[in-house]
Amino acid sequence: MIKIVFVFFLSILGSFTYAQNPSCACFIKGVVRDQHSGLPIVGATVLIVGQNNGVFTDQQGKYQFNNLCPGAHEIECRIVGYNPFRQKLDLTAGHEENFTLQESEVHLKDVEITAHRTDAPSSQPLTTLSGTELFQTRGENLAESLKSLTGVTALQTGSSISKPVIHGMHSNRVLIMNNGVRQEGQQWGSEHAPEIDPFVATRLSVVKGAAGVRYGSDAIGGVILVEPEELPFDKTLSGEVNLVGFSNGRQGVASGTLQGRVKGFTGFGWRAQGTIKRGGNIRTPNYFLDNTGLSEKNFSLSAGYRHKGFGLDIFYSRFDTQIGIFSGSHIGSVTDLLAVIKNGEPLVKSGFSYNIGRPNQNVTHNLIKAEAHYHFDDGNRIQWTIAQQLNDRNEFDLHRPRNDSIATLNHPELTFKLNTLTNDVVWDHKPIAQKITGQVGISSLYQYNLMSGRPLIPNFNQFNIGIFWIERYIKNNWEFEAGARYDYRTLSTHRIVNRVKVSNDFTFSNFSGTFGATKNISRQLSARLNVGTAWRAPNVSELFSDGVHHGAAAFEKGDSTLLQEKAINTVGSIKYSSEKLTIELGGYYNYIADYIYLKPQPEPILTIRGAFPYFKYTQTDAIFKGIDLSVGWEIIKNFTLTSKLSYLRVYDKRNDGYLVMIPPNRLDNQFKYEFPSFGKWQKVSVSAGNLLVARQKRVPANSDFSPPPPAYSLWNIQAGGSIPISKKNELEINVSVQNLFNTAYRDYLNRFRYYSDDMGRQASLRLKWKFGV
Repeated sequence: MIKIVFVFFLSILGSFTYAQNPSCACFIKGVVRDQHSGLPIVGATVLIVGQNNGVFTDQQGKYQFNNLCPGAHEIECRIVGYNPFRQKLDLTAGHEENFTLQESEVHLKDVEITAHRTDAPSSQPLTTLSGTELFQTRGENLAESLKSLTGVTALQTGSSISKPVIHGMHSNRVLIMNNGVRQEGQQWGSEHAPEIDPFVATRLSVVKGAAGVRYGSDAIGGVILVEPEELPFDKTLSGEVNLVGFSNGRQGVASGTLQGRVKGFTGFGWRAQGTIKRGGNIRTPNYFLDNTGLSEKNFSLSAGYRHKGFGLDIFYSRFDTQIGIFSGSHIGSVTDLLAVIKNGEPLVKSGFSYNIGRPNQNVTHNLIKAEAHYHFDDGNRIQWTIAQQLNDRNEFDLHRPRNDSIATLNHPELTFKLNTLTNDVVWDHKPIAQKITGQVGISSLYQYNLMSGRPLIPNFNQFNIGIFWIERYIKNNWEFEAGARYDYRTLSTHRIVNRVKVSNDFTFSNFSGTFGATKNISRQLSARLNVGTAWRAPNVSELFSDGVHHGAAAFEKGDSTLLQEKAINTVGSIKYSSEKLTIELGGYYNYIADYIYLKPQPEPILTIRGAFPYFKYTQTDAIFKGIDLSVGWEIIKNFTLTSKLSYLRVYDKRNDGYLVMIPPNRLDNQFKYEFPSFGKWQKVSVSAGNLLVARQKRVPANSDFSPPPPAYSLWNIQAGGSIPISKKNELEINVSVQNLFNTAYRDYLNRFRYYSDDMGRQASLRLKWKFGV
């Protein structure tokens, strides 16, 4: 800061001095660029040696000196991370001199500078969860971790299973990129949660709006990026241990990470990570939910190598979970089912237990990935990513088979085995005219699914190939982005109908496009707008489901005549940021032709397995429009108010009405006080907040088995901070209580709201020990 002030003062003094001599009318101007990439360097210091005259380069890397006297001058350009450069000039008139600086290794004491690369569209809202905010969600699943972000909610099946919802869309309309790989499981199921351990990531990001050009079909609603930290290629052994305890369900979580470089082998880095989770029956304010425990064992291994412009990364992860399904959701008769819905009390009640019986889900997901990239000297870059995923899902019904010999085998009633192979090649071309950057890519996906047990969906083979091209143009304070993509998909299904094998072949294809603009109006104010198209082919469950889906406790029926969805999404936002106040207001309008949804039928259905709510897949034209508002205001020093508003309207255009299972409006307010100093403790804070969720009144009449539940208000408190144990060791602690007043409520997006209340009071303790930092 002293250096900046000093250079600024000299610049003003020098300009004033030379302005006094009318013969000093020469100037020097130019651009400072990176020698390797050709991109402009912002904030470089340019000095006239010996004359106490200096300036900084602007956003385009430009600099200029005015009112210079004729004669010999020596110009010096420097910035941290680059070798300084000097040039002698003999001025007789105005002169233009461009500089190119070469990178150098500079080690700064107690300062770490990191760069994060993301392929997210620059003109679309990108919200990120990292650092302390991410730590405060540790121990929760992926969807629960993201619920604190504006415009993001969760679709739940009981208290143990949830999946993220972005602007009212979920499952196959929200793409999850797990460490650069498209996550592929049985995501079509409302109770099929993403098989991802959030402890793998140090950064969770949400791209709102259609992102089909960069990420392919199915990204109609948005994209979730699960991003781990860069491997430590030049650091000694380090790591962290996370311990989390939850009062409700008496759940405990332990996770550890160990990483480092390979001594004696320059450019090698590695990481090992593992998580264990165990919980018992969840409690509502008035009763326990029988058979709602869970058990989870996950681990991941990664290694990488860097040498000059070449890089290679290998990653393997295994996610293994067993989840109990609330036994009160499986009911034997229509009369009992209607009685439970009417009375609001489950037929099955129990005390606390860690036992996981029937019904339950056992899911194992294996992912292995290899990624190689190379930076060419001329600024081009190419990257190749290949990955394979094996998803093994087993679902157990409440009742065992009546045949004793078969029952003793304890086989699952439904088994899904999905094998997926993905291939992606992306070329980032060097800047064109120093202002245009972009990338061209091709991606492919092949997968096959084998199912056994009672029929629900058929076996299938699926192949997809897509090619895309995106360009970005930067001029002054504007940034423009445009791109196009074409995808082609084939689907072959195989099923047994009346003991005869029946095969069906489908072909889907379409174009996607995007155009966006970003404007930096001032240092505090910026705006962005994006218009994009996307599409999605109907998945196998939507085409052919026919039977009881045990995890969802529902009977689902598909329609083989469904057409592919086609979406046009417009999303815009404006952001103001100052020292005391940050406001971001975003709006979106998403039109989806032939929107596919699971429509509740008027009456439940009685099967040999019991009575279940009855749903059919159908299509309509839907309009999703809403507002996201986020405000951060430092009312007084160290005391901050954060408010987040999500407002959503979804219309069924064909039937001139509304759609079911759409998130209600919500308002989240948090008051936080940060202590300036607290002994040896650092970043100490306390907060209290309230989440207000409105009743969803915009639903078709008689379109559901139970009317939407009333609005509810939940209070929460938390406190936390960190303390250095030694020079390279730090302990971070967080204590929180959710649903402070143990309020009884039901959430409209919980599939089990028909049978029971949601979770009661939840106290949690989080500890994180970081070592070798």
